[in-house]
Amino acid sequence: MPWRRRRNRVSALEGGREEEAPPEAAAVPSALLTSPQQTEAAAERILLRGIFEIGRDSCDVVLSERALRWRPIQPQRPAGDSKYDLLCKEEFIELKDIFSVKLKRRWSVKQQRSGTLLGITLFICLKKEQNKLKNSTLDLINLSEDHCDIWFRQFKKILAGFPNRPKSLKILLNPQSHKKEATQVYYEKVEPLLKLAGIKTDVTIMEYEGHALSLLKECELQGFDGVVCVGGDGSASEVAHALLLRAQKNAGMETDRILIPVRAQLPLGLIPAGSTNVLAHSLHGVPHVITATLHIIMGHVQLVDVCTFSTAGKLLRFGFSAMFGFGGRTLALAEKYRWMAPNQRRDFAVVKALAKLRAEDCEISFLPFNSSDDVENNQSLSLPLDCNDQWQMIQGQFLNVSIMAIPCLCSVAPRGLAPNTRLNNGSMALIIARNTSRPEFIKHLKRYASVKNQFNFPFVETYTVEEVKVHPRNITGGYNPEEEEDETASENCFPWNVDGDLMEVASEVHIRLHPRLISLYG
Repeated sequence: MPWRRRRNRVSALEGGREEEAPPEAAAVPSALLTSPQQTEAAAERILLRGIFEIGRDSCDVVLSERALRWRPIQPQRPAGDSKYDLLCKEEFIELKDIFSVKLKRRWSVKQQRSGTLLGITLFICLKKEQNKLKNSTLDLINLSEDHCDIWFRQFKKILAGFPNRPKSLKILLNPQSHKKEATQVYYEKVEPLLKLAGIKTDVTIMEYEGHALSLLKECELQGFDGVVCVGGDGSASEVAHALLLRAQKNAGMETDRILIPVRAQLPLGLIPAGSTNVLAHSLHGVPHVITATLHIIMGHVQLVDVCTFSTAGKLLRFGFSAMFGFGGRTLALAEKYRWMAPNQRRDFAVVKALAKLRAEDCEISFLPFNSSDDVENNQSLSLPLDCNDQWQMIQGQFLNVSIMAIPCLCSVAPRGLAPNTRLNNGSMALIIARNTSRPEFIKHLKRYASVKNQFNFPFVETYTVEEVKVHPRNITGGYNPEEEEDETASENCFPWNVDGDLMEVASEVHIRLHPRLISLYG
């Protein structure tokens, strides 16, 4: 917790009721004073000092350059009174945790223009357990208009000095995500917090697949500090892909063939409103709407690795993770049953894909990750091009091939589909499941939901790589004319699951990692 000894001093934003006006507290003129009891604050320049009622105590409140500190004012007691020292223990919050400030007033029917001033309310971002963030409030009660105005202006000036915090955001909302809950999630949970933080928004409803791509290709983004996607993994991946394509176009690059892409110009925020929310879960450590919103408001930004997927030298798309074989076939099946509820559709597709489980005859080439590469200081934002003497090749029958640049955390794999991968360590996880019996493969899948090592099987191989080429040697796209039906792929095409989106490709796919290519709020 950012401060100690709460005693009803902090109330949650939701359901917090205004207090009755307390007895008027004396206003103390601001002055540059120092306190010998505040050792941490001694080195900081004090901006303001005054008396406010916090909770039920009158407190000596000091605003310095980095923190707000307060201590209850008590009658003088004999030195060494431990009980008295405990009661007067100093509490504080760091200014970087404050995201909004408002004048606190009590309104009545008779008051038409302005209510009775009670003091100042600070809106604060708190860290909770399991990577969650929470919005809370701290009330500084003082009935003096002049005194509160001085402090209010100083807080506003401080908040305006955080350069990474967005002031204007482009919102892309997919109303069809999950159970069509994205609209409700945004307007009931996200928008109120953005308004509270004083962030201007421009909302566009995504009406069809590819809408974000066409919109971000042409729309004016100069007035925005970031883009926010409210939806699931497919929507988030499409927006990320669109932002990166826009960056290449602005840099004058040919978007069909990209060897060394440039970084996206605006950060992307992800509000989890889908069925799995792998991207948001991996970014924030938890698929929590309030946590994701507060990361955006506070301007917490991470640079994240991105992959390019290409075939025959032509760019197919940007993405963060992909699955070929079982993972691709499962998604292809699920897409044919969109009328089902999301969880029901996913479970049905998994069962049906397992019932028709078969291996793909593939040749997989990969460039192992060179851990001596200094990704932190990599100025080109791209790994070296093909070095034939370093490439390795394996071939055979494979049930599933996963290539992941992020951990891919989700509810069915709380440790992640690729638990040893990080968001920006300059490498990808290549996970290969060779042909085996159905019961053994099911055991492997079940391990993802447990604490046991899901890779501890003789048919599973893992590699840390920079580039991968997957070359299917069955040119019929897995289509078996002896089967009654094949719902998983078009003839001569193989289904890929790229960030929850179905991508069908007829030939070899080349996946290359590009370190720290996009900024994500998180």
